[in-house]
Amino acid sequence: MIHARIVGTGGYLPEKILTNADLEKLVETSDQWIVERTGIRERHIAAEGEYTSDLAVAAARRALEMAEVPPASVDLLIVATTTPDRVFPSTACIVQSKLGIANASPAFDVQAVCSGFIYALATANNFIRAGQARTALVVGAETLSRITDYTDRTNCILWGDGAGAVVLAAADSPGIISTHLHADGRHQNLLYVDGGPSMGNCGGAGPHMRMQGNAVFKMAVNTLDAIVDETLAANGLLKSDIHWLVPHQANIRIIQATAKKLGMSMENVVLTVDKHGNTSAASIPLALDTAVRDGRIKRGETLLMEAFGGGFTWGSALVRY
Repeated sequence: MIHARIVGTGGYLPEKILTNADLEKLVETSDQWIVERTGIRERHIAAEGEYTSDLAVAAARRALEMAEVPPASVDLLIVATTTPDRVFPSTACIVQSKLGIANASPAFDVQAVCSGFIYALATANNFIRAGQARTALVVGAETLSRITDYTDRTNCILWGDGAGAVVLAAADSPGIISTHLHADGRHQNLLYVDGGPSMGNCGGAGPHMRMQGNAVFKMAVNTLDAIVDETLAANGLLKSDIHWLVPHQANIRIIQATAKKLGMSMENVVLTVDKHGNTSAASIPLALDTAVRDGRIKRGETLLMEAFGGGFTWGSALVRY
């Protein structure tokens, strides 16, 4: 049986940093208020003329370099993003071109907002297991600053820009053990962007992200609790079998709740939310790359990745690194 294994990780953050002190000058807020409620202290902002595809390419190059895989060997490219460069072509096709991949292998985007990387990882895993790809490049990349309303004090404090990537290779033993994906569109009006190509710009000077924070928080905690149970049960594992939690970096309180569900010390949770903010589809691969490169995550360890995002969508991936 063919399996998919992570053989390389990469991340990229734009140079510009927007601190809580900077936000204090834009809206009525404070560093203490933001940190207590979200855990965020700063976030990165893409430069003018720096696009989602540029962030994705930088992260992808680092992942390919770690994996010692030339771009020409990639036979599947998936980009998870909710902030594409253009309506079309897909950001994946743009990234394919910028990386110089000229082998006509499939390239496409996945849109599941903050769960996008998990959805893309699951898709690439199934391609490899089906024998339709041998080497896949999976990228989560966002320029959320482009759809952030910096007059909305409860919302603008959350979002940052960045990209993370993994290279998957076909292997004889499991790397990605299982993935679990869910969605419930009935709750779409709790977290959304107020415009789009079909609807037009419904929000005036937007489109911008809109969120009912308390409702989203409660839903996120409940669904992530359930998916922890689902993932463990599907694989006959105990909570103690998980070495690392690599969560979507949305809010420190949501992450703490999931760690508590696992009975896991926060020392075994990869946290980047304080430095990155919520980078949506980029947050899990960015966190993974951070912990791989600083030596915390080691080969053979079992990781649980989980995310919750607009749609609502949510999902998990159980991985032996």
